[in-house]
Amino acid sequence: MSVLPDNWIRQAALEHDMISPFVEKQQRDGIVSYGLSSYGYDARVADEFKIFTNIDSAIVDPKDFSEQGFVTRTSDVCIIPPNSFVLARTVEYFKIPRDVLVICVGKSTYARCGIIVNVTPLEPEWEGHVTLEFSNTTPLPAKIYPNEGACQFLFLKGEGPCDISYADKSGKYMKQKGVTLPKI
Repeated sequence: MSVLPDNWIRQAALEHDMISPFVEKQQRDGIVSYGLSSYGYDARVADEFKIFTNIDSAIVDPKDFSEQGFVTRTSDVCIIPPNSFVLARTVEYFKIPRDVLVICVGKSTYARCGIIVNVTPLEPEWEGHVTLEFSNTTPLPAKIYPNEGACQFLFLKGEGPCDISYADKSGKYMKQKGVTLPKI
């Protein structure tokens, strides 16, 4: 597998709608940067957040997920409580080619503030808004800024197309829109 460069990402985004909306040049003046970089794409976080709280003493159970454990907010800033996390989503909608696997890493601006971004790999032929988890590892409240950079996606080209893609197996998170909660 090799990491794909900016010219491949640009072509796939523009000709095959792999990333929409697509920002062809890094935006960075006074904001957390986003857009096309040398070997990746820095995606933005949307303004929709699910902030976890213990107000109703809910239990987080991936097999029986209860919406009582969080509050939903649409806002121009998100405050993550200390030692907590929020779910959000990318502004961009992704359509991954059959011979590509995408991994995500956090932005150094947030990492240096103790804010970690977690995303599982985007499998071949998966499509949708990417659900993001922001963890605040600090004992202080932390801010996330919508419509600014959140994480960087790296595109890895396989030696050939896979036998069974995410679309072939009708994956449960296929074509997700908005912040998508755990499913079994």
